[in-house]
Amino acid sequence: MHAMSIKQVAEAANLPAKTIRYYEDIGLITPARGDNGYRSFGETDLHKLRFVARARSLGFSVDECRTLLAMYEDTDRASADVKALAETHLTRIDEKIRELTEMRQTLSHLVHCCAGDDRPGCPILDDLAGTGRAD
Repeated sequence: MHAMSIKQVAEAANLPAKTIRYYEDIGLITPARGDNGYRSFGETDLHKLRFVARARSLGFSVDECRTLLAMYEDTDRASADVKALAETHLTRIDEKIRELTEMRQTLSHLVHCCAGDDRPGCPILDDLAGTGRAD
């Protein structure tokens, strides 16, 4: 495949050009530069961008993506190291799910307790203000 412009690689990777420029700025990818200064992306760049996009879609941080890319490129790496990183991330996801479930239960209870009528009393606002508790 021939070299691609940022517009072409953005389309192929399904990422905004702004994100690709950011990834270049932080050193995740290093596209070639032509004599005119324009970026020139190759297959390796596209593969890395797709890799990072997929990792980000799974919630990995940019720093974790950097580590995952390094692990991917290191043919001597132990899969146990990759698994440990993924397990740590999975633990964080489980904690977020617990937190979201608790938030949902609390908010659901408050919504249920609010009459939602023309009267001014509102257990949702009271709870947010710390002046009352919905029962």
